[in-house]
Amino acid sequence: MAESDEDRMRALEARIAAAKSKAEPERKHMEEHYSQAQLAWRMVIELVAGMAIGFGIGYGLDWAFGTTPWLMIVFILLGFIAGVKTMIRSAKEVQQAAEKRAGTETQDGD
Repeated sequence: MAESDEDRMRALEARIAAAKSKAEPERKHMEEHYSQAQLAWRMVIELVAGMAIGFGIGYGLDWAFGTTPWLMIVFILLGFIAGVKTMIRSAKEVQQAAEKRAGTETQDGD
């Protein structure tokens, strides 16, 4: 009348598999949210890095030539422009990846 250990083990494995299959979609949503936050930080860092590099170059050239604020201002603006261009390139890259994923998902759904 008592169940054997093998039967209890199979039942336990089935319950574990059922619990894992229920948790799968929730994990996917968390990964997607994490990737969006990661993308936002990446873009912010790209913009700030461009401006910081521009500041460093401009400050160094101003110090070398004695043209105090002018080259620093010019290179900060150039760094800002470079940072924005890099952000746009990153956004296009992510958009193309999303379109590619959406295309494969619709093909899988057919």
